[in-house]
Amino acid sequence: MVGIIRYIRNIRRSGLMQWWRNMQYIGDAKYGVLKGTDQFGNKYFENLDPEDEVPGRHRWVDYAQHEYHASQVPPEWHAWLQHIRKDPPTEDPVMQNLSPAWKSHWVENLTGTRGAFKTYDTAAPKLTAWEPKVASRPGVPQ
Repeated sequence: MVGIIRYIRNIRRSGLMQWWRNMQYIGDAKYGVLKGTDQFGNKYFENLDPEDEVPGRHRWVDYAQHEYHASQVPPEWHAWLQHIRKDPPTEDPVMQNLSPAWKSHWVENLTGTRGAFKTYDTAAPKLTAWEPKVASRPGVPQ
């Protein structure tokens, strides 16, 4: 019965459209405080109410893309989601000062897509493949 009450409470808090989107993408009726958004447009939420969420499942990400995977989460947000960092990167002064100017932006893993890295060789091959050559034998009909 607690599950049904929780579902109804989260529908009332978030609205029917957001509840339906959460059920389609997350698979659970969740409602929480928006903690921040990353460069991909992913939204990060937290709900510390013990009546609503099980400990360890109170932080989650709402992916911006329909085809989502875990490599679309930048490292600083991953550390917050996995409870490595206590505060989200938007509120953590250490994480804000940790990002130097020369650091490149996070790029998701493109393996299996057209943007995947493919090596190419610019040098001529040093070895050639063996090609068999048939030599005629004396006295053997062909």
